[in-house]
Amino acid sequence: MGADTAELPLKGVRVLDLTLARAGPTCVRHLADWGADVIAVLPPHGGEGLLARDGFDYQNLHRNKRFVSLDLKSAKGRTAFLKLVERTDVLVENMRAPVKHRLNIAYDDLKPINPRLVYGSISGFGQDGPYAMRAGVDQIAQGMGGLMSVTGEPGRGPMRAGIAVSDVTAGTLLALAIMMALYQRERTGEGRYVHTSLLESQIFLLDFQAARWLMAGEVAGQMGNDHPTIAPMGVFPTADGHVNIAASTPAQFEHFCAVAERPDWPIDPRWSSSRRRTENRAALNEAIGAATREHPSAWWVDQLEAAGVPCGPILSIDEVFADPQVKHLRMAAPAEHPRLGATEMVDSPINLQGLETTIRSVAPLTAADTDEVLAELGYAPDEVAAMRAEGAI
Repeated sequence: MGADTAELPLKGVRVLDLTLARAGPTCVRHLADWGADVIAVLPPHGGEGLLARDGFDYQNLHRNKRFVSLDLKSAKGRTAFLKLVERTDVLVENMRAPVKHRLNIAYDDLKPINPRLVYGSISGFGQDGPYAMRAGVDQIAQGMGGLMSVTGEPGRGPMRAGIAVSDVTAGTLLALAIMMALYQRERTGEGRYVHTSLLESQIFLLDFQAARWLMAGEVAGQMGNDHPTIAPMGVFPTADGHVNIAASTPAQFEHFCAVAERPDWPIDPRWSSSRRRTENRAALNEAIGAATREHPSAWWVDQLEAAGVPCGPILSIDEVFADPQVKHLRMAAPAEHPRLGATEMVDSPINLQGLETTIRSVAPLTAADTDEVLAELGYAPDEVAAMRAEGAI
């Protein structure tokens, strides 16, 4: 059983969620999972895409929120929105940079209303600069941020990663920035504007590949399943499939050779040092592949783990969630859905000792919490009814 919401660390933090797609909702999901009162603002009569709201993607991204409908272009809808802003700790949006200025809901517009507001933005390419007006999606950022140039096999052309790397990273980094700003607000009493972009996040993820260029002038290329600078580290065939093996240190390479019953390899002039193993990677990989084909994957995993050599199977996603360690880590969180019944969603990877997140609520088909939230702002039932009749909610 998960912790009661009152025990979660973000209890009492109110978040206004103006996000769509994936990067922004990923940020807000971190906050919602750990107890923040998240109010997602949807446009009225949002029938488009209604069926998708019971789909796996929408439910995975938008759990643990309350949903309201407000027309920010109407006078009454905007008034209600500004009342929410007055009572809000954090606002998160991932519109194209000019849109929030056109709606007059940018940080500079809202700061006079609530100086304690922490305002978080994610864009494709940054809030200003030559590309600020462009719309950005994950795959475009993967290409422009260098990832596709180092992913895939040499000579096969650029290759995208199989997940939305830029989106998820940008959302996670913005959540971190928001927590920094909230922490600083405890000292200063003032909020702050924080932002990142898919492009910045993707470049940050290049990590040592980016440092190779900046510090050593080396432009990394595609290496397939091989590690760019270390050998042997990669995917090797077995009698029944493939395994990942990372015998990257001299000691690990010797232990691997012992398990493989190839005592001559560590003294072979081609492979007798880390540098030589990297320089002669192709021949080494071919020799290792011939050896690893002699036994099934499970045999190699067991033997190499016992010898202190990192080794692991290559699992499909269904096999991932059947893995005993993944089950132990409880990465599949149970949820009860009013229309789908008992289901599961991806749990938070963050662990706070003594606390657990829970799926407290699923994403509804409609903005089901509009009346409740407006009542909290002081609106009487007849006022809410009038707003609904006018299309403001």
